[in-house]
Amino acid sequence: MPASSRTITRADLLSDAEFAKVRKERRAELLPIKKLRRIDLGPVCTVYFETFETMLFQIQEMLLIEKGGEEQIQDELAAYNPLIPQGSELVATIMFEIDEPTRRANILARLGGIEDHFFLQIGADKIRAIPEGDVERTRSDGKASSVHFMHFPLEPAHIAVFRDPATQIMVGSDHESYAHLTILSPATRAELARDFA
Repeated sequence: MPASSRTITRADLLSDAEFAKVRKERRAELLPIKKLRRIDLGPVCTVYFETFETMLFQIQEMLLIEKGGEEQIQDELAAYNPLIPQGSELVATIMFEIDEPTRRANILARLGGIEDHFFLQIGADKIRAIPEGDVERTRSDGKASSVHFMHFPLEPAHIAVFRDPATQIMVGSDHESYAHLTILSPATRAELARDFA
């Protein structure tokens, strides 16, 4: 399927019974891919770069666990298809993963507006992420959500540079209360380059 038209349809989905039989195997197949697509950004933030395969597995998991039938299928397709990269972008789920509730609340209270501060650094260019427009990610009291869905739109020149191993690529946040950068490994870059048309 061309990278510019990746969409999960009803025809891509297995029945719950069929998925249950292959779930363990599918999870094992995805693990090395997901490992390359998981980037730690600072001490409490993780960037998960999504792909067709991760979203298909997520939909199947939700259907198996929640058992919502045909109506749920349409809801899951509507929720997860926008997170599949469409050939000229990277798409990420960004999570602030803090187990302790009081600490989590305190940190998120300082991160209002962080959804406007994620970026990719490709050579000299800083490409700002665009938040998925499904819901507001910062509350009126200034508290940030712990989960963000972000699109990193790239021009053809950026994609060419991304594929050049001589150029350093970083993912980062420049929020005043959470400023961090992480360099992408060559293996991660090669994996993410599969998202481009």
